[in-house]
Amino acid sequence: MSMDAARKALAGAEVEAKKNNWPVAIAVVDSSGKLAAFSKKDNTQHASVDSAIGKAVTANNLKRPNKALQDGTAQGVVDLRILGQPGITPLEGGVPIVVDGKIIGAIGVSGVMSNQDSEVAMTGAAAAK
Repeated sequence: MSMDAARKALAGAEVEAKKNNWPVAIAVVDSSGKLAAFSKKDNTQHASVDSAIGKAVTANNLKRPNKALQDGTAQGVVDLRILGQPGITPLEGGVPIVVDGKIIGAIGVSGVMSNQDSEVAMTGAAAAK
């Protein structure tokens, strides 16, 4: 992922979070799962920092939105051994960043309700294009 794409994703997510006055942490990782960009709003809970990074890494490693893993775990259809793997955070709010049909990284958001985290993440992912 280029630095430009990482910055666009971060900026898009920040705009959505600011519009809704949501105190979130936002992490963007490249296709290797390494942190490419990060932002934390004032008054964001401390636990959200690691959670946002974990959500981004999970979406990148599994190449799908974290909501699929969260839902599958809740429904009992996910092999629970995956939850013991490093780099797996089974919480909604992480989505891959896809440009020209290729996953170039992922974005994770944490700090508000899971569906709101996901809304911010999806907005950021769309802005990277």
